[in-house]
Amino acid sequence: MSRHLLRAVLAGSAATLFLGLAAPHATADSGPSEASREAARKAASSPGTLDTLSRFFARDGAVTKAAADPRVQGDAVPVYYLSPEFVTGEKGAPVARLEFLASKAVSSDGQEASLWTVERGDSWKVVNIATGDDETHYARVGAKKLPGGTVFREPQIDAWYVQGRGRVLPLDADAKLAVGSGGIPVAAYQKRVHDAYADKLPGSGYAKSGAAGGFARKEAAGEPAGGSSPDGPVTVASSVAGAGALVALGLSGAAVLRHRTRQRA
Repeated sequence: MSRHLLRAVLAGSAATLFLGLAAPHATADSGPSEASREAARKAASSPGTLDTLSRFFARDGAVTKAAADPRVQGDAVPVYYLSPEFVTGEKGAPVARLEFLASKAVSSDGQEASLWTVERGDSWKVVNIATGDDETHYARVGAKKLPGGTVFREPQIDAWYVQGRGRVLPLDADAKLAVGSGGIPVAAYQKRVHDAYADKLPGSGYAKSGAAGGFARKEAAGEPAGGSSPDGPVTVASSVAGAGALVALGLSGAAVLRHRTRQRA
């Protein structure tokens, strides 16, 4: 599966559309209520969002805007990302924190998209649209692999895991490369992400050196912006980070402006 996380424009090969600003983060142990999930799904299914989806699915000419006929499938799911407090080793910090709720949308020709929703004031808003269904897909995979566990993403390497019962288990190929097919204890995972990212958080020498300012874009040459090594410049989850939204982990570094080929386990 090819997923595109590019700058928020509705033209050419761009495949995310920035619609607003994200809400503050919440920790993994303060998950969304059923009322919140329903409100997020209603936001994803609103006439205005469906109209935007029609344009989104028609962006490459695969289907016309009039024929796209987008629809939202299933419930909104909570999406967690690796927590910076966990990375730094803060006592009692959860492995991951809630970033947004995601709903799956499909078009008449079978295209899929993920709608990211956050609470803004007293209502829920769609803040981003991304190609594919990673968020809802891995929520299902994780629930099957470890019922009751917390599914989360480590955005720096685009890896998905489920955590519970004292272990972190991989859900995709990138995660297997990081922790092995059998997973690792939470303590071992904390050491790994601490070694990789703790010195790149806001306020670090890495940030103060000016590394937080964008890196040269290399997508045209087939290389992700910032490089792919976890020891290199740390990237964040979405290109809308520069606009103040969805800055995964709060890490210093360039936004992800890449075409990533997903290898699902």
